[in-house]
Amino acid sequence: MFSPSDISALAITLKLAATTTAILLVLGTPLALWLASTKSRLRSVIEAVIALPLVLPPTVLGFYLLLAFSPRGAIGSVMAASGLPSLAFSFWGLVLGSVIYSMPFVVQPLQNSFIGLGSRPLEAAACLGAGPIDRFISVVLPLSKLGYLTAAVLGFAHTLGEFGVVLMIGGNIPGQTQVLSIAIYDHVEALEYSQAHWLAASLLLVSFLVLLLIYSANKRFSLVKTP
Repeated sequence: MFSPSDISALAITLKLAATTTAILLVLGTPLALWLASTKSRLRSVIEAVIALPLVLPPTVLGFYLLLAFSPRGAIGSVMAASGLPSLAFSFWGLVLGSVIYSMPFVVQPLQNSFIGLGSRPLEAAACLGAGPIDRFISVVLPLSKLGYLTAAVLGFAHTLGEFGVVLMIGGNIPGQTQVLSIAIYDHVEALEYSQAHWLAASLLLVSFLVLLLIYSANKRFSLVKTP
């Protein structure tokens, strides 16, 4: 049903999705907190930049990232001068591209959750002597758990289905940068429809379960809040 190369592609895909989601939750939390509370004129600009992957063709983003990672690119030249390996056609290049491409799917749910939380709980905690870190751990995290669940699940699921970005940045190197979406494309090109069907059906099932988890969590959370 699954060839060794398919299993390898599955392992790389899961590793990529997990790594990307973890990084986005760490980076997205302070960014979403700032966007939810700031009155700066730069807020709209930052929000537009974060949301770009929602409307930008993945190949466009992948193309410019590939140029940046090249030996003469802005990032690649610095890494080459520092003696570091190139990000182009590497797993960590995939991670960086995935972080940028999946960012709105993590930052936006967190931002909406923080906006819905409001400032009153934080002000009350501050009056009781809680510091910024204590307020975040004791107040923000417990009251924003649904937002974090939604952000984590959406970020993970969106990374699973990436194609254009990962193909442009990582190419199609079996065992290194070949992910499930590219493996499916390879099977279709080779007229191996049975193998493509099993991989595609697996991704379809995972996507459905992800959406089911989110909607079930939203429903349960709404029932808890309903008096």
